[in-house]
Amino acid sequence: MYYQIKASSISNEDAVLQIKQSNIDFGTTLKTAETLPNPAEIFLGAFASCILKNLERFSGMMKFSYSKATIEVTATRLESPPRMENISYNLTIYSNDKKLNSNLLKKNIEKFGTIYNTVKLSCSISGTINTVENV
Repeated sequence: MYYQIKASSISNEDAVLQIKQSNIDFGTTLKTAETLPNPAEIFLGAFASCILKNLERFSGMMKFSYSKATIEVTATRLESPPRMENISYNLTIYSNDKKLNSNLLKKNIEKFGTIYNTVKLSCSISGTINTVENV
């Protein structure tokens, strides 16, 4: 597989990622530090997206259903050299399906996620999967 994106910025302004038919604004200036995602947050967003994409993929392969899922990702950044040291995630899956095997799902997400496997080469990752019954 091959991936391609484009990004652009204007001096003293912010920037935009152009991915397929989507434009994602991100901050590069102090004036938008509290309103637009920064590059580290975009990175964590890619990590979360990888996990959610694999949840959808494995729900079909493992034959379970879910109504929705949420994920929270946190990270610790080191200053010198600047890099992510620890990433932690908490995936919550809303499902009443007894075929949902959270332990096997977690193993599959961690074994087959492209972004997950790329990131784990450079920092530690810990995560949990919780299920919540639909009401």
